Amino acid sequence: MTDFNVSCPIPISDYPTVMLAHGGGGRLMHSLITKMFTSAFENYLLSEQHDGAVFPVRAGRMAFTTDSYVVHPWSFPGGDIGTLAINGTVNDLAMCGARPLYLSAGFILEEGLPMETLWQIVQSMRTTAIQANIQIVTGDTKVVDRGKGDGIYINTAGVGVIEHELRIAPSTVAIGDAMIVNGDLGRHGMAIMMAREGLSFESEIESDCAPLNADVLRLIDAGIDIHCLRDLTRGGLASALVEIAQTAQLHLQINESAIPVREDVRGACEILGLDPMYVANEGRMIVFVPQEQAARTVALLGDSARVIGQVQNHQSRGQVTLRSLIGATRIVDMISGEQLPRIC
Repeated sequence: MTDFNVSCPIPISDYPTVMLAHGGGGRLMHSLITKMFTSAFENYLLSEQHDGAVFPVRAGRMAFTTDSYVVHPWSFPGGDIGTLAINGTVNDLAMCGARPLYLSAGFILEEGLPMETLWQIVQSMRTTAIQANIQIVTGDTKVVDRGKGDGIYINTAGVGVIEHELRIAPSTVAIGDAMIVNGDLGRHGMAIMMAREGLSFESEIESDCAPLNADVLRLIDAGIDIHCLRDLTRGGLASALVEIAQTAQLHLQINESAIPVREDVRGACEILGLDPMYVANEGRMIVFVPQEQAARTVALLGDSARVIGQVQNHQSRGQVTLRSLIGATRIVDMISGEQLPRIC
């Protein structure tokens, strides 16, 4: 007979209700997922702690993932909730090294949502799916009472095929690996902030929202020995690196001077008291490759890509450290919640 543990894994005395910060990509969200969901649904696919599940099929391997989108406001410079819904799920499949094939789309609509708004979002999804070379093949629609749905929520799930022998996962990260980002950081989160609060700066900050599958497949086709990929969404670069370090039980060291942040984004973050390393992105990823393949990887990703650090053989395993501009070293940790909630 199965022995069920009836005690709640997250102490009720600490968090008697779900908090907004539990969805923010930081320490609270990590705790919620690992202690509540992963422990309840434990299996070998979940234990990889990846952006999607990679599983064998008769013809090889496939990847499967799902995500929900509740961004506020639904439209922002550089995209909208429809753009996010396609690119977010496409990118999760790409992080598994898969070629995205098909998506489902589930809509939760609030009574009173203008049909013109819905049509604009649907057209964004259609255009983005064409750009990402993926098809929306099934879906579902629900309508909730006025005042109970914030206009529109979207869920997308995706499947893709893995056409190579690489095992791309946090557990494959190795000592000596170079860490590469494919472009500047923080634009998506700041674009949302500007739109939400009605703020403006001298130059408009647009979201970096974009599909990453073409970049990943280019690396694979070129024979790059990719060890791990992670898109830098909620929690930004810092949270993604901490998650990977803890899963791989290795020490990651990054250099502040190498991390690309646009001056307008950096200035906006300074004014608002935000750290761009924790600000969300929707078209950026961290790539782990052997050091000898770093230069070629950067060349394949384009002029915006940068090597930002290296995996080290250090006694502080499961830890991320940053070498600052003045040469000091500090520990990089997850934030408890999220600097900017509702960003995807």
